[in-house]
Amino acid sequence: MRRTAAMIASTLAAGLVTTAGAGVARGAPDPCETPATHRIAQVQGQGAATPLNGQTVRIEGVVTGDFQEADRLKGFFVQDPAPDGDPRTSDGLFVYSTEEVATGDRVLVTGKAVEYSGLTELSPVSAVDVCGTGETIEPVTVKLPLTRDPESYEGMLLRYGQRLTATETYQLGRYGEVTLSAGGRLFQPTDGHGSTQAGNDRRRLLLDDGSTVQNPADVPFTGPRSLRIGDTANGLTGILSQGFGSYRLQPTRTPRFARTNPRPVRPAQVGGDVKVAAFNTLNWFTTLDVRGADTAEEQERQITKLVAALRGLDADAVGLMEVENNGDTAIKALVDRLNAAAGAGAYGWIRHPNPGTDQIHVALIYKTARLAPSGPARSSADPVFDRPPLVQTFRLASGGGVPFTMIVNHFKSKGCGEATGPDLDQGDGQGCYNARRVAQARAIAALSAGERNPLVLGDLNAYTAEDPVRTLTSAGFVGQTERFVRPEQRYSYVFDGQSGELDHVLAGRELSPRVSGATIWHVNSDEPLILDYNTEYNPPALYRPDAYRSSDHDPVMVGLRLR
Repeated sequence: MRRTAAMIASTLAAGLVTTAGAGVARGAPDPCETPATHRIAQVQGQGAATPLNGQTVRIEGVVTGDFQEADRLKGFFVQDPAPDGDPRTSDGLFVYSTEEVATGDRVLVTGKAVEYSGLTELSPVSAVDVCGTGETIEPVTVKLPLTRDPESYEGMLLRYGQRLTATETYQLGRYGEVTLSAGGRLFQPTDGHGSTQAGNDRRRLLLDDGSTVQNPADVPFTGPRSLRIGDTANGLTGILSQGFGSYRLQPTRTPRFARTNPRPVRPAQVGGDVKVAAFNTLNWFTTLDVRGADTAEEQERQITKLVAALRGLDADAVGLMEVENNGDTAIKALVDRLNAAAGAGAYGWIRHPNPGTDQIHVALIYKTARLAPSGPARSSADPVFDRPPLVQTFRLASGGGVPFTMIVNHFKSKGCGEATGPDLDQGDGQGCYNARRVAQARAIAALSAGERNPLVLGDLNAYTAEDPVRTLTSAGFVGQTERFVRPEQRYSYVFDGQSGELDHVLAGRELSPRVSGATIWHVNSDEPLILDYNTEYNPPALYRPDAYRSSDHDPVMVGLRLR
């Protein structure tokens, strides 16, 4: 930190320090002797970028946020204590410099005005002079959605005067980031909750950690209990920065989250004689370093979590997605581990008669004491399927009751690789390959016409209000979570900070009245990615051999009254 001799003499003469040298303010500090060439608002300008780009300027302001450490932002934020009153311009600015300053210092900074990743800043900086200490800039209270362009707040100290909800934790372990939203979590616009993409974007805020470290050893908000999507914070205070395509809040006070979305210990009761579920396993592979675990250690961690989830689910039959397509090897390994925990022969599996050629396929496991397969397993040879469905009729093992037929599916994903023609993204929010998924839904409807009491379930890669699901409901199928699960709980997957239901259970007309309940067990989608089975970036202390973050999809389950 550089302090001019004249400034020190002036400070001593004014009696602003004690004889012991402690900095005790007794009045407003003298202004810097050298006048500023520009106000901060002039450097920021009225647009997205500084109008003084590339020019050397000298500004005066008060330090509102100190992020100078090498593992942080290597700079600090300053704000004009006398705002210019123009709502189109910001009164805050980032200074890329490690010259020592402290929050509350009045500083005179000389540097070049530039844009870096969307952020207006001074860099390089040739001089930082501290002109006084102990000043306070009160945060500006704002609410989401902002009534002004966020650019007009860039670099300023803000306080969000409302409850904000964690709506995305995907980058928490990687970059220390959490996406927050006003008015509760964000839902996918095509999931039937009445939201729009534009409305969601206005309601969101990215909370950063003021650090540039990737994969930090100490991940924020993971101890002693991990942050979950749905947890909330009030009175968030920090500086609105920008980088990597997003406005982001760098906190100046440690955020405190209320555990408003506690972990569900067990799934809600669904009643009935039989419980039937669908669960995407997130690439359960026995072959290492392909799509699932890279090492034997990761594989052991993965199967331990999957078994914990399946045991906790305690369904009588489960349709599984993303199981390695290597004959019976992967599914047998999973069932063997289940039976080691539940008892010899407790679970069996149905051999897929046409698993297709994809690396993954659908599978089906069941409790042998509860259900008995009726007739052979079936599938479809329709080339529309990348991963052909698995069809199996069951009866109660004890005899009596009506049979039901599980049709296990994993429709084409929304990824755009190799998409052409109608499979390209049509800009309607349904992503790529929507036409293919609609064709798959039609094929399932046709296949089910010859089945008794069909139950279509699985990862349809389509949200509830999208065309593939509507195709099935138009054919007479009834979505069961829409009947039994409250709208705010009706999600199984989170993508880009927006929750939605990709995993469905739909019952045929005759079977639907026999459904006694439905639930989605939120053990995965609300949990941070950093808690999963991977070892390459995840701190070892965060791993637990439990059901939480056993996958990226939540299992969905229904109860059936068959007697």
